[in-house]
Amino acid sequence: MRTGLLLPHFGVHADAQTIIEGSKLAERLGFHSVWVRDHLLFEPHGEFEKPNETFFEALTVLTAVGAATERLVVGTGSLIPFRHPLIAAQTVATMTQFLGPRVVIGMGTGNFDHEFAAVGLGGVTRAELVIDNFDIMRRIWRGETVSWHRPPFEFDDAKIAPLPAGEVPLWFCGNTPRSARIAAEHADGWMPGRIGIDTLRKRVDTLAKVAADFGRPHPNVGIIPPTSIDKTHEGALAKVNVDGLLKWANNARFWVKPSSGRFETADDLRGALVYGTPDEVVEQCLELRDAGVDDLVFDFRLSFDEWEDQIALIGEEVLPHLS
Repeated sequence: MRTGLLLPHFGVHADAQTIIEGSKLAERLGFHSVWVRDHLLFEPHGEFEKPNETFFEALTVLTAVGAATERLVVGTGSLIPFRHPLIAAQTVATMTQFLGPRVVIGMGTGNFDHEFAAVGLGGVTRAELVIDNFDIMRRIWRGETVSWHRPPFEFDDAKIAPLPAGEVPLWFCGNTPRSARIAAEHADGWMPGRIGIDTLRKRVDTLAKVAADFGRPHPNVGIIPPTSIDKTHEGALAKVNVDGLLKWANNARFWVKPSSGRFETADDLRGALVYGTPDEVVEQCLELRDAGVDDLVFDFRLSFDEWEDQIALIGEEVLPHLS
């Protein structure tokens, strides 16, 4: 299982130097990847984090981090399809020319209708929009001359150069049953973000079945759970807005619920929350690995004010037990 970090490129602690220095530290400590979220017109939703409208553009952040490091894979979890796919294809191909073949593009349907309306995509069926983006980008990256005549895109004889320096994996992001089916049919990977471990196991079974039905390889599985680590169990839990996370989990329509029928405790959030002492975090990480996770991306948004300390504690006391 590979390990990564969600970058602090959003919220009250977003800071360019912090992002760069933390990424360099992560590379030295043996992390495999760093990841970003994506929004255009961000509306903070603070169920379990401090709301703040600051949001650095996703691909710009990854380009800067890639230029400051040598081997870290840089990924989007997820890129929202409010960019025209030809622009996205050219941008990503250019990134690989500078960084090499270490870019992963996870793309999802997004949460906010107003972002799509602002760029003329209001009312578009967004899952199909992602699938069309995948099709257009893959064909462009193969060097094809592409014409497209299905709304919302209309163009003829499009071709770009240079092509990507190596393969660019495309992952579908989302945690619903349909997201797993789309990933199995159309993507190289599936990234649900936050997801409870029982729901994760169910979705991984779906991935395997649908991929086999279509004669495709099993997609890579990556998750991004909120993470809090401390020398003590109590110290780690103190950084977590458990009530906010429980509210969020109980509103997740397609999740497998605990036997009580509701998420009621921090332990009920297993998989959707990684927290505790280094030994406890190791145990939870290994459980996620056994459930089918290939890329575990730690989300420290609950303690971005301790960004480098959290990276160091995971890197020094957890990663050695996961190799």
